[in-house]
Parts: sequence; structure tokens; C-alpha cells
Amino acid sequence: MTLFDTHAHYTDNAFHKDREELLGKLLPAAGVGAVVVPGVDVESSRSALALAEEYGYIYAAAGLHPEDCAGAGEAELEEIRRLCQHPKVVAVGEIGLDYYWAENPSKEFQREIFRRQLALAREAKLPAIVHDREAHGGSLSIVREFPEVTGVFHCFSGSPEMAAELVRRGWYLGFDGPVTYKNAKRAPEVVAAIPLDRIVIETDAPYLSPVPHRGKRNDSRNLPYIVEKLAEWKGVTPENMAEVTFENGMRLFPKIRP
Repeated sequence: MTLFDTHAHYTDNAFHKDREELLGKLLPAAGVGAVVVPGVDVESSRSALALAEEYGYIYAAAGLHPEDCAGAGEAELEEIRRLCQHPKVVAVGEIGLDYYWAENPSKEFQREIFRRQLALAREAKLPAIVHDREAHGGSLSIVREFPEVTGVFHCFSGSPEMAAELVRRGWYLGFDGPVTYKNAKRAPEVVAAIPLDRIVIETDAPYLSPVPHRGKRNDSRNLPYIVEKLAEWKGVTPENMAEVTFENGMRLFPKIRP
């Protein structure tokens, strides 16, 4: 089966020693047919694009993550805008809100940068990759302000009711390694509440490794564990889930052409 990892941070230093081997040989050999590498700041967005230019099956997203947006201003936003004009930059992201860490930029500033980047996505006619941690109400409220913008809520952790509203608005939901954890109680309810054609799979590599590799560095070769769990919850075969989520990823990122 061919797999689409819609969210993996292969610019991360965790891949410094073996990035070339992993991306050049190991992932294609494992059936990974497409990967989107999001940026978290200007530098990583540029690095994501560099990987996309080097490897045909890799695509980039450009954005300012809520944990990394401190001090961002017109120059940074303009550079994200410029990067989004490249044919292999397929989304604005990773953007959003993160109220979990006390040391993050202020909630007010995060909201401002989030709105500015959703406006950029609207202008560029690109999907957005949204990070929402402990900020479900704020994230949903802000995306409601931009009805023309859709995309994916990465590593979705909201309620079934929130999921249903996002799906009605045209959004996709991304599911990662935590669906395999014993404490994954809300995720089965969410997956049951949404249609198959709005589910995409992610690793968030190098983070969030699924069982049985929890605690180790993650990469796209672990996608089958996520596929199997989602297939179990939806009552379909893993092969069907892989095929559907690949097709969903292609629709989510329309700049990608086979």
C-alpha cells in the first residue's frame, strides 16, 4: 500500500545523522509515496522547501508555529508569503494556537499571528495546517472568521462536536501515533463521528511515535500502525484505509500533482 504522511518534521535535528538515507531510500522502500514537511519558523520553512526541491515525493509548507512566533513581524510574514508562491509549497503551516506551555508567546500575540497567516492562506488560496493545543475554543473561533480557508487540524484532539463542525466547514482532521495509546479515549469517538473522506494520517516525526515504538524517534515508516488502528475503528481493511487517506491527502493539498 502507498502511504501519505501529511505532517512530518524532517528538518528537525533528530534526523541530522541519517536524513539522506532515510529520505532517499528507506521511506520510498517502505511505500511512503508523499510527505508534507511543515515549517515552524522562517528558517525551517526554507529548509522544508530545500528538501522538497531535492526529493520528488516531498512537499513543503511554510508558516510560523505558535511556539516559535515570538518577535515575528512584517518581515517574517512577508518571507512566508514569498515562500508560499513556490510550486512545491502546498500549504501555510504549521500555524495555530498553543496554550499549553507557559513560556509561549502571549495568547493575544499568538491569535494575531494566527489570524495574519490565515489571511495569507486566503490570499494565496492555500490550505492551512493548524496546530491546536489546549486552545480548542480559540482555534475554532478564529477559523470561523475565515470561512474561505480550509485545511487540516493537525493531531486533532478536540471533541466529536468540534470535529463535526470542522468537517462541515470543509476541514480535514489529522491523526497520529496517539491513536495507538491506551489512553486514546476521545479519538475513537471522533473517528466514528466523521466520514472517511475527511481523515488524513500523520506522524509528526520525530515526535509521537505509535505503539510499539513509543518513546523512540518517529518517522513515516510507522504510518501502518496508525492506519491499522483507524481501519479497526472504521471497520475497513488497512489497505482501504491507506488508499482512502492517500486520496484525501491529495485533495487536501491540491497543488500536488501526481
